Amino acid sequence: MTRIIALAMPQKIALTIGVAWALALLSPAQADPKNVNLQRSSKPVKVAPLSERFANADSDAVPDFQKHVIPLLGRLGCNGRACHGSFQGRGDFQLSLFGYDFSGDHKAMLDEATGRVDVDDVDESLILAKPSDADLHEGGKRFDKGTWQHHVLRRWVQSGAKLNRTKPLKLDRLEIIPNELLFKSADDLVQLKAVAHWQDGTYEDVTDLCRFSSNDESIAVVDEDGRVKSGVQGDTHLVVFYDNAVVPIPVLRPIGPELQATIATKPIDQLIEQKLNKLGIQTSDICTDAEFIRRVSLDVTGILPTGDRVREFLADKSPDKRQVLTAELLQAPGYAAWWATRFSDWTGNSEEQLNNALPFRGAGTRIWHEWLRVRLQDNVPYDDIIEGIVAANNREEGESYLDYCKQMTEACTPGNEEVFARREGMPLFWARRNFAKPEERAIGFAYTFLGVRIECAQCHKHPFDQWSKDDFDQFAKLFAPMRYNQNAVAADAKGDRAKLLKDITDGKKLNNGELRRKLYDAARKGKLVPFGELLVNTGASDRIRKQRAAAKKKGRKIPALKIPQGTILGGEPLELSEDPRPALMQWLRDEDNPYFAKAIVNRVWSNYFGIGIVDPTDDMNLANPPSNAPLLDHLANEFIANNFDLKWLHQEIISSDAYQRSADTNETNQMDRINFSHHIPRRLPAEVVHDSVILATGSDQKSDKLREIVDTMAIADGKAKQRNSQDYALGVFGQSIRESNCDCDRSDSPSLLQTIYLRNDRDIHQRIADKDGWVAQACKALGVPGPQGKTDPRELAKKRSAEAMRKQIVNRIMQFNRTPADRQKRNRPSIKKQYTKASARFKNFGYAMPSFTDLLNDPKAWLDEDLAAAVPEQGQSETKTLQNLVDDVYLRTLSRFPEQDEIKVAVGFIEDSKNTASGIESLVWALVNTKEFIITH
Repeated sequence: MTRIIALAMPQKIALTIGVAWALALLSPAQADPKNVNLQRSSKPVKVAPLSERFANADSDAVPDFQKHVIPLLGRLGCNGRACHGSFQGRGDFQLSLFGYDFSGDHKAMLDEATGRVDVDDVDESLILAKPSDADLHEGGKRFDKGTWQHHVLRRWVQSGAKLNRTKPLKLDRLEIIPNELLFKSADDLVQLKAVAHWQDGTYEDVTDLCRFSSNDESIAVVDEDGRVKSGVQGDTHLVVFYDNAVVPIPVLRPIGPELQATIATKPIDQLIEQKLNKLGIQTSDICTDAEFIRRVSLDVTGILPTGDRVREFLADKSPDKRQVLTAELLQAPGYAAWWATRFSDWTGNSEEQLNNALPFRGAGTRIWHEWLRVRLQDNVPYDDIIEGIVAANNREEGESYLDYCKQMTEACTPGNEEVFARREGMPLFWARRNFAKPEERAIGFAYTFLGVRIECAQCHKHPFDQWSKDDFDQFAKLFAPMRYNQNAVAADAKGDRAKLLKDITDGKKLNNGELRRKLYDAARKGKLVPFGELLVNTGASDRIRKQRAAAKKKGRKIPALKIPQGTILGGEPLELSEDPRPALMQWLRDEDNPYFAKAIVNRVWSNYFGIGIVDPTDDMNLANPPSNAPLLDHLANEFIANNFDLKWLHQEIISSDAYQRSADTNETNQMDRINFSHHIPRRLPAEVVHDSVILATGSDQKSDKLREIVDTMAIADGKAKQRNSQDYALGVFGQSIRESNCDCDRSDSPSLLQTIYLRNDRDIHQRIADKDGWVAQACKALGVPGPQGKTDPRELAKKRSAEAMRKQIVNRIMQFNRTPADRQKRNRPSIKKQYTKASARFKNFGYAMPSFTDLLNDPKAWLDEDLAAAVPEQGQSETKTLQNLVDDVYLRTLSRFPEQDEIKVAVGFIEDSKNTASGIESLVWALVNTKEFIITH
């Protein structure tokens, strides 16, 4: 009903109909457009915006400081970043940014030193004089004298400039009318109306006090009075701000006529198509089998499918083969390894941040990843995985400190990571160096488990959400009792830790750096070393307890111990007399939690579509609403109903038509980027690019081994040296640096360096020309000389020796050719014998000599050629044609058969190359450098 309102009508008509619709919902007594305040009570209360109520100076109404004065100052920009809301204020006058601190702002305004409010001489108040005088006010004129804004502020000062209440009144909700805009053409106009519903039962038109913004001004522009003008076709959101309310309003301008419902059977597709139908967007066709196997293999496991698996899948005529393939991939070792890496990104698995947590260098990231990998492979419910992180303890039930240290010493030894994976909890999440302060833990916790960026509220009211500084402070208090470092242990472990340290240090007292080196050295030698523990100091701190004990001993009066209290974000207060983490975990898994399930659903969705339903995926603020809220709600609710089953979530998304759509677009959806009407090609993640190059260029034997044992691949969180020193390729392609828990630590953006790496980097050329790589395997199958191999120091030494020998041989042959014919005849057997011996030596070096006849006829020609690889032994090759080879290389790189013209070009190029190996190398290089290789399709 709300979408019918005057969308293509002139502004005045649109405004009239919009107000009439709103008033029609009210009782006859309430429906007077001149009324000032709407109330739910049966007694009629006048309802009208401030602009009407204070149109004249003689109004006897009194503005409310929270409801009217502060929002008006916000609307005028007085408490913005560029004015008095900045941290240093302006003109010796400071307000809270965005007006969240009512008592503080009231005190600042009544401070006699500022002169902002003078109740004795109202018109001398600077709050009236400065904003109405452009010369006097550095911020320029904000309103004219005699306007309703001037009357509101003057009447408030005149009435005593009261705060009205000691505690802020709660705003229940801000209603926006209409709550969705569906435009039909450019330059349509609609007037928004905002009604504030308060906790005390009153409700009031506050349109004049709201701030308005557009998330895409090319689609819809909104002015300061709430008038919306349509622009280009597409969809976006308008955002309305008032008090602590932030309300997004969907705006759609269809690309074509509204479409009829389709025969979509899956809820995901139905919900997507409901919005697409409103926009007049037609979906793309389903992708080909070749596109699907490559796409789903890379998305689920991060691993290129083998050429043989692609052949098998393309030949399979079973109607359910895509579901079968998906189930197969979700059981493959690559699934758990790759998704443990993604979870490591989100949870902040960083060796740099863990360097003070364990006495083993490099162990933290390995055991963290393995703990996650095992649970993902076993499909442990998501909420149980997170509980094992959030509520984790170091020692398991009944475990002594020494037994704990023995287990951890074993687990941190390379190759024993599964020992740690068997443990119930993974407390290293709390051990990060950048989690030292409660505020840092609160921010990281919100990023990781809620998909919310709350750090703005650390200093002031969040500009795009409901959180105030007080909300942040109360939430951060929950994390104050936690402490984790290498030296922290529970009281019952201090004696055992001291004994272990004494054995390692020989009783010497060492500073922190020396002690750490001693511990690292002892751990490397296999000695039992002490480990730190996560401590949760509830109630009073150790220092306060000692002070109270000393006071008691001296007979002094001990004051009652005050139990600190924090507040779950948007929830209930929680006393910190006990570990707050179980309560936090209970709040996370509650089905009414507005963030927990949605955050992981959104991140998983983003992995498959390249963009989240909320984007960025860790910025689920009110001003950044979902592109399809019903879709996100459905997936989150079903995820909870299916007991947080991650594999169910993967299967549900992959089996949808939305995921399986082609990247080919039509006229209606070619510009769509947020509504999932077609596949949007995107660059592969850094680890996937790194491994794909290795798999595409490596021999079948090597590639099969990597796929079987994935823990040496980059998708398995990378080798230790790759993760810590940033392997060049992983760094170039944007591997997550894990400096924080922000999803922005990973980059999927293209860059010139990425192109240069794939085209010119020595690593790429060495992999392609590797003597044990796929090109060598292909040459062997064709029965032709293979590539020369990597140019490592040993190969260079062999090549230098071969070059020196070649010069000697050529000089000897040229000398032989200059001798008279009779002497040549006599010496020919000797020269032939020398040739045979030299040829054998060249073969040992890995190179081949020309035939004896060719060498005699033109010895100098050999000097002008590159050294050729030795011809493989006869009988060792399989029968292959160049066309077979071209099929193979396309299947192993692009996961499809080549087109006929591609075969013709590739075969012709190889045949025209100086040798077959060189031609095949160039073909592999060309395919690795295609967009089709580096981008999903």
